[in-house]
Amino acid sequence: MDRYDPAAVEAKWQAVWEQERVYEVPNPKPGEDESRLMYVLEMLPYPSGELHMGHVKNYTMGDVVTLVRRRNGWRVMHPMGYDAFGLPAENAAIKSGQHPAVSTRENIVAIRKQMKRMGWSIDWTREVSTCEPEYYKWTQWIFLRLFEAGLAYRREAPVKWCPVDQTVLANEQVIDGHCERCGSLVEAKNLEQWFFKITDYAQRLLDDLETVNWPERVVTMQRNWIGRSEGAEVVFRVEHDPSVELPVFTTRPDTLFGATFFVLAPEHPLATELARGTEHEAAVIDYVRRTAALSEVERAEEKQKTGVFTGRSVINPVNGEAIPVWVADYVLMEYGTGAIMAVPAHDERDHEFATTYDLPIRQVVAPRDGDGGSGEGEAFIAHSADEVLVNSGDFSGLSSPEGKAAIITWLEERSLGHGRIAFRLRDWLLSRQRYWGCPIPVVHCEGCGIVAEPDDQLPVELPDIQDYAPKGRSPLASAEDWVNVSCPSCGGPARRETDTMDTFVDSSWYYLRYADPHNDRAPFDRSAVDAWLPVDQYIGGIEHAILHLMYARFFTKALNDLGYLGFTEPFSNLFTQGMIHYMGAKMSKSRGNVVEPNPMIDLYGADTTRLYTLFLGPPDQDAEWQDGGVAGQYRFLSRLWRLVNDAVERHGPGIPESASAEGGGAATVRKAHWAIAKVTEDTGERFSFNTAQSAVHELVGEIQDGADAATADQLRFACATAVSLIHPWAPHIACELWDRLGGERLWDAPWPVADPAMLVSDTVVYAVQVNGKLRGEVEVGADAADAEVLAQARAVPNVAAHLDGKTVAKEIVVPGRLVNLVAR
Repeated sequence: MDRYDPAAVEAKWQAVWEQERVYEVPNPKPGEDESRLMYVLEMLPYPSGELHMGHVKNYTMGDVVTLVRRRNGWRVMHPMGYDAFGLPAENAAIKSGQHPAVSTRENIVAIRKQMKRMGWSIDWTREVSTCEPEYYKWTQWIFLRLFEAGLAYRREAPVKWCPVDQTVLANEQVIDGHCERCGSLVEAKNLEQWFFKITDYAQRLLDDLETVNWPERVVTMQRNWIGRSEGAEVVFRVEHDPSVELPVFTTRPDTLFGATFFVLAPEHPLATELARGTEHEAAVIDYVRRTAALSEVERAEEKQKTGVFTGRSVINPVNGEAIPVWVADYVLMEYGTGAIMAVPAHDERDHEFATTYDLPIRQVVAPRDGDGGSGEGEAFIAHSADEVLVNSGDFSGLSSPEGKAAIITWLEERSLGHGRIAFRLRDWLLSRQRYWGCPIPVVHCEGCGIVAEPDDQLPVELPDIQDYAPKGRSPLASAEDWVNVSCPSCGGPARRETDTMDTFVDSSWYYLRYADPHNDRAPFDRSAVDAWLPVDQYIGGIEHAILHLMYARFFTKALNDLGYLGFTEPFSNLFTQGMIHYMGAKMSKSRGNVVEPNPMIDLYGADTTRLYTLFLGPPDQDAEWQDGGVAGQYRFLSRLWRLVNDAVERHGPGIPESASAEGGGAATVRKAHWAIAKVTEDTGERFSFNTAQSAVHELVGEIQDGADAATADQLRFACATAVSLIHPWAPHIACELWDRLGGERLWDAPWPVADPAMLVSDTVVYAVQVNGKLRGEVEVGADAADAEVLAQARAVPNVAAHLDGKTVAKEIVVPGRLVNLVAR
């Protein structure tokens, strides 16, 4: 018998799969049955370097699903691509001097080679890369359709600006308010930016979460990000210039009489304007510069509230009172209107701020049976379910809901506000002042304004420039030959847009391109995408639960509205895998704790590597990588190799459809059917890949123990079952052993089906607990009465030892599973 040689086995079968084009799946032809089509997709990788075990876990999960569904009669599309534009490649290029186009494409070659070594069932004919003109041509085309529909627009917006590097920074590039590259203090700056009008879809994005099968955690995160609130928009006018209005959205208009000061976010466009000409101007400008650069997370941290007075006041519309205007970092521009009416008696953050800066605190709601007093004081009064308005003029005495409705009506009658539904969601800022991204396909003409590039001029290709370091403007602005063009509308001089698109734009539609990747007339054919999509099973990290998924959903709905798609949600089912940790931290190149697959494959083979990444624990939970565990999986495969080869040597090849559950091999046959049922259930919606593997481990152990007693057919059946079941995890060795057993094309063989009669056992194993702690187990007849189960449970030596000298106060029998004895 030859020894298990993973390198030889894997090279052999990868060559067979490629030669036979096993995993290539053509699109259905017109009139062809589409009822058994399935689309399995993992989030595409960023080609910043080679893969690590976190990637291996993600893509192996998708592969297991693909192979199991395929063998259950589904025609499965399982494509791959690369999210190839973006800031990491550009920053690496600035440091190394290697052009991002070169490094990115080199990384893609390396990643593709790694993926093929893993033996994943990928249809490589559908491969896409977002940095290639044949892809981003259609990214630009989609942008123009959204632009025509009024869903893409340009306006001034605050950005985080590094004054030394003279560049806009992404949130992750700002550390404690400083530029991560040069360490300088980051400032706020307003620039013209491009946006997608995702807020037009806020309610639909919220409602349609009811139509998808996603983890509740992800659905909750999306709901919170959309943030639907009912309340009122109230107009506060600046005291010294009533023509200046500052609208505020509040969910508690019933507390308007308790507003004793007013707060603007540092990014608010009027934050510095209001202070202009006052003695506070310099302090406000300095505060805005320092705090607007902080991230939302840093500003939300539990710390003492800070702020600065503008020297101005606004008029509270319900009582005519002038209240001071402050700027404070605890108010974010992304929420509401970037301004709040502060009600310190009933809002904890406002109360802390008022206490810090000695601002008035006025109670305006109280429990129905409580005492509102004069309203003035320092106490914080939490809202209660039965509260009524106090110290609120003619509205005092109304319940809170009645007060809300009455005050909104009063405001509307006087044009001082109106009832409104608001969303936390803000329009998607998509423009980036960087080089390595998809060019925005418009020109700026002095006469015509913003003009779209004609479709027949797409793609607007990214020019090959060598100096893309930040210099205070978008790097593309230096490519004068590329920038200066004729206006497509009037023929006069014009300049191309020099911002590039956020890489989230590229990944917001890639799943559509896979369905028709070589179409040079359109981004995709509607019949192709409608046949395959929505994606039946999407797999990826929880870190993309908000932005990527939200943006993809927006694109799908917008393209549906424009008539390009026949569905409104991109991903019917979502699974979010846990992270792999190593040396106590998440695997990351920056932490230097990455385990790369190539050395593991060299040492143990791809099948072992695949097995171990899904054996670490429940796939939706984080797990710690253990180097020794890989060797254990290699030993398991080696044992399976020996068992199958030994069975073939003893009895010759053969794969019986069934085997008798009688005689010496009865337990082995029953175990095979049990394993079929267990693996089938665990690889279904549960995605319990680790327990499914354990079932095959148990079967292999049973085969080894019962090999001598089993008949030829019993042994062949059990061996073939183990090989068939392990195939989705370890396809190379499974195909080799299936071949040696006399089978053909395991990847096309029907998935095994358990015989229900074989799953009925004559005995049942009970776990036995004493006071809730496991002390042993007992095997009894399946029809044993509770009294017999209890008697045998008490007789277990370790159980008897823990009952010695005690009185059993309660006996609990959970049929077929558990005995618990409560002793005192």
